[in-house]
Amino acid sequence: MNRRDFLQTSAGLTLSTAGGRAVEGYAAEFASQKPRVGLIGCGWYGKCDLFRLIQVAPIEVVSLCDVDKMMLAEAAGMIAERQASKKKPRTYGDYRQMLKERDLDIVLVATPDHWHALPMIAAVEAGADVYVQKPISVDVVEGQAMVAAARKHKRVVQVGTQRRSTPHIVEARDQVVREGKLGKIGLVEVYCYYHMRSRDNPPDIAPPEHLDYEMWTGPAPMRPYNKLVHPRSWRAFTEYGNGIMGDMCIHMLDMVRWMLELGWPKRISSTGGILVEKNSKSNIPDTQTATFDFDNMKVVWQHRTWGHPDDPKYPWGATLYGDKGTLKVSVNSYDFTPIGEGQPIHRDVVYELEQYPEDKTEKDLERHVAPAIRRHMQDFLGAIASRGRPVADIEEGHISTTSCILANHALQVGRTLTWDAERQRIVGDEDASKLLRRPYRQPWIHPEPNRI
Repeated sequence: MNRRDFLQTSAGLTLSTAGGRAVEGYAAEFASQKPRVGLIGCGWYGKCDLFRLIQVAPIEVVSLCDVDKMMLAEAAGMIAERQASKKKPRTYGDYRQMLKERDLDIVLVATPDHWHALPMIAAVEAGADVYVQKPISVDVVEGQAMVAAARKHKRVVQVGTQRRSTPHIVEARDQVVREGKLGKIGLVEVYCYYHMRSRDNPPDIAPPEHLDYEMWTGPAPMRPYNKLVHPRSWRAFTEYGNGIMGDMCIHMLDMVRWMLELGWPKRISSTGGILVEKNSKSNIPDTQTATFDFDNMKVVWQHRTWGHPDDPKYPWGATLYGDKGTLKVSVNSYDFTPIGEGQPIHRDVVYELEQYPEDKTEKDLERHVAPAIRRHMQDFLGAIASRGRPVADIEEGHISTTSCILANHALQVGRTLTWDAERQRIVGDEDASKLLRRPYRQPWIHPEPNRI
C-alpha cells in the first residue's frame, strides 16, 4: 500500500465531517501521516482557503507556488506561523516544477480564473485531490476537460462554491425549501449590487520586478501591465475572467441550483453592457441581466455596479418566490415571509470567533464566510476519505460556471442560446459555438476533453 492509499484507507475508517474545531475522529495513523498539501496562488483567497483547512485538519503544508516573489515569501512566513510543525513550505514560481515532485496529497488552486484549468488538470494527473476556486474555467471547453481529467484519474475535486456549506443557508434549504413552506416556485431572482467594478483608469506601466508578468499572463492574451492587473483587480478585464457573472453570479446561481436540485438550464439569454461607468479602463459590463431557463423554473440574474440595491439588507443574494411564501437568502442571513398564515423566520450568519480566535485578526478575512469555508473543507476531506463526490463536485462547478459563461456569450451575440447538455454544445448557432473555446497564447496548449 502506498502512502496516499494508506491515508485514504485509515481516514475512511473514522472521519466525520460534522463540525467541531477539527475533523472529529481522525485515525491516529492519519494524524501521524499528515496529508501533504500544496497551494498554487498565494494571494488573498488562496491563504484564506488554506488557513481554514489548517484549522480543521492535521495537514502539513509543504509546497507553495506563486509568480509574485513578494507574495510567495509572505505566504511562506505566515504558514510557518500557523501550521503545527512551524516548518516553512518549499516555494516555487512555476506550478509544473512543484507538481513534478509528485509528493502532494492535496492541492489548492486559487489563481486568477485564467489559470484554473491547467494547474487543476496537472494536479490530478500528479495524483492529488484538488480544491479549485470558482469559476472553474474561463471557457466552456476548459471546464469539460477539467471534469474529464478528474474522472479519468479518479480524483476528488471540490469547487469553492461554499454557499453549499454555509450553515444558515443549509438550514434555509432544509427547513424552508425542502419542507415545502414556499409551495410552488416558478421564479428566482439572483443579484449583486456591490460597487465592485473598478472605476479607475490608471496608465500602463512596467511590471514590478518581483512579478513574473509573462507567467502571470500565461495562456491569456497579453495586456500591458497596470496596477489594476495585479493584485486582486484582474477581474476588471475579460482577458482573465468572466466579469461579475463569473465572480458573483456563479455563487448565487450555484446555490439556487443546489437548493432546488436543478441541473442544466435549457436556454440562456442576457442583456446589458457598459451603460454608466464608461470612463474606466475596465472592460467588463457594469450592468447585466441574464435569464436561465429551466423550463418551469426561471432564474433571473441582475447586477449593477452603480446605484442603490433594491433591498439594502440583501445587496447580494437570491429571492425565491413561491405561491405560499418568499425566501430571501444571502451570505449574511435569510428571511422567510409566508403568505397568509404561518410564522416568518429570520436567521443570521453564524460566526465562530471564540472557537477560532485567529479569525479575529487575520488580514482581509471575510469573517462571515470563514465558517462556510471550514465546512466546505470538511466536506472535501470526507469525500477524500470515502472516495465519493463532494458537495461542490467539479461537475456541479462546471454546470454553474458554464451557465454564467453562456450568459456572457448570449450578451455578446445578442440572442438567446439553446444548450444541449448531453452533447455539451450550443444548438444551431455557429457564431456562438466558436466562443466555447478561447484561443490560448503560445506556447500554452488549450486542454481538450477528448485528449485527457
